[in-house]
Amino acid sequence: MEKEVVATQTAPAAIGPYSQAIRCGNLLFLSGQIALEPATAQLIEGGTAEQTRRVLQNIEQVLTAAGGTLQNVVKTTVFLQRLDDFAEMNQVYATFFVDRPPARSAVEVSSLPRGALVEIEAVAILD
Repeated sequence: MEKEVVATQTAPAAIGPYSQAIRCGNLLFLSGQIALEPATAQLIEGGTAEQTRRVLQNIEQVLTAAGGTLQNVVKTTVFLQRLDDFAEMNQVYATFFVDRPPARSAVEVSSLPRGALVEIEAVAILD
């Protein structure tokens, strides 16, 4: 089975030697996204809620480029700089995954790239 690189200019470009996503058969593995504005590659201003919103919007764009939607996501991993921000992240997250949300893990990490407060990676199954 071959792997296919998925890339779009409507989401932030990778800031290192990795792909925005890799498709292998009907599986799509999305790299972690932080709250970068796609046009400028700059971290957006705001707290955990604003950053979570931007991260999930970026994930949506990569999914769209691969021919999917958030409904295709089966697993996410959320990395928070402060686990105390879990409720704030969760409130925004719930607006993106309203019906049949994916499985999820959430962990606190000591730091994230560019000083981000939240990073989310995902796995999706495409039709």
